[in-house]
Amino acid sequence: MDWTRRSAAELVEALAAGEVTSVELTTAFLDRIAEVDGQVRAFLHVDAEGALATARASDERRAAGELLSNLDGVPIAVKDVLTTAGLPTTCGSKILEGWIPPYDATVVRKLKEAGLPILGKTNMDEFAMGSSTEHSAYGPTHNPWDLDRIPGGSGGGSAAAVASFQAPLAIGTDTGGSIRQPGAVTGTVGVKPTYGGVSRYGLVALANSLDQAGPVTRTVLDSALLHELIGGHDPLDSTSIPTEMPSFVEAARAGAGKDLTGVKVGVITELRGEGWQPGVLARFDEAVELMVSAGAEVVEVSCPNFVHAMAAYYLILPAEASSNLAKFDAMRFGLRVLPEGVDAPSAEEVMRATRDAGFGDEVKRRIILGTYALSSGYYDAYYGQAQKVRTLIARDFEAAFAEVDVLVSPTAPTTAFKLGEKLDDPLAMYLNDLATIPANLAGTPGISVPSGLADEDGLPAGLQVLAPALADDRLYRVGAAVEALLEEKWGGAILDRAPELKGASA
Repeated sequence: MDWTRRSAAELVEALAAGEVTSVELTTAFLDRIAEVDGQVRAFLHVDAEGALATARASDERRAAGELLSNLDGVPIAVKDVLTTAGLPTTCGSKILEGWIPPYDATVVRKLKEAGLPILGKTNMDEFAMGSSTEHSAYGPTHNPWDLDRIPGGSGGGSAAAVASFQAPLAIGTDTGGSIRQPGAVTGTVGVKPTYGGVSRYGLVALANSLDQAGPVTRTVLDSALLHELIGGHDPLDSTSIPTEMPSFVEAARAGAGKDLTGVKVGVITELRGEGWQPGVLARFDEAVELMVSAGAEVVEVSCPNFVHAMAAYYLILPAEASSNLAKFDAMRFGLRVLPEGVDAPSAEEVMRATRDAGFGDEVKRRIILGTYALSSGYYDAYYGQAQKVRTLIARDFEAAFAEVDVLVSPTAPTTAFKLGEKLDDPLAMYLNDLATIPANLAGTPGISVPSGLADEDGLPAGLQVLAPALADDRLYRVGAAVEALLEEKWGGAILDRAPELKGASA
């Protein structure tokens, strides 16, 4: 039995039935990592010893009938932007190379308290700045569907780990689409919860008002299981929402029945058309037709301010990032570089040399842009105006959700592009998040579900479902229904069609 090909929900059932132990599962995934990650490069750090120790403890608890959670014993990978006590946390940057945090992020703590073996930390664009995982200081991650293509970003490592069957579950973070967009181009499921629905404590901040951790999985049900585990109020996070959420697992199981009777779905007019890959739009239209066949009412909905979302985002995010990254000053932790040819350098000279050596081009670009937008004389003209646009986008969502239950669009305009294809054109790179950014600006939840393979290149495309804040359960009902309908149409899961990776490669 190849346990690495099974969903997390199936692994839960196998563990309960005594068909496999957590140690056997964890060993299988560690062996898979050893076999193929030389090609994929999804992981920055693998913790085989720690994962197996957790697995052994899980098996002992299971034998004693003292499980900590439904997912006790199921392995998981964690994006390297979440702090992990005793394990390196680099955020994909040289400036944090070798840094071992003294504490766990709340999400990581919950995983440990629930008994999930943590396989390791996954690769990412430096400080989550990017849409392709090519901006990692440790080299790019490769898309398992085509190793010459990007796996999305910034969380391409987590998505690629799941898509290449190196982990059944992973944690990602989504600032402008960094869970959903990688999900679309790797054929995985990615969820951005309602802002504040999952604690941000211990998540190394890129943009505080936008960042949100969430699940990266193979199925909608798996995401629901993981979301319920990591979600909930956290007093350590001032933006955490102190409210009870409905059951995501129940919603996913209901949706798997393929009945969307009574659900009103809005197709966002502004998120399609010129510049969108025909094969992506074809798969999206087919998914919408399947929703109609399942009883949903589908209408066109206009969100006119969405066309300004990317411009507003790329002022708000760099402004917050320039402030957040000021703490990497070579004085307290992380990298310290002494300037050449200076006998007694000042603190400012050390800081300048360290930041120059420690930050990559994309990080520097956004720090400069953000500092400019916040500077005297330009604050109101740029940052202030962007925040006003953000309010208009939130109002578009409010107006749309007054008419429909959920909104849908393609997750990304294209399938995965070639590595290096857009590295020299930042604006072209930024366009990959065109459909995902509005949800981050408004704080609403979203999910990307594989919608099929594009005709042009045979690569995965994604369907995005958006719901009102705190109505994450709607994502799981609609997402699970679409998933079940598409599996029926395609004769199985989209990810099962991924080409097999054979053997390690340097």
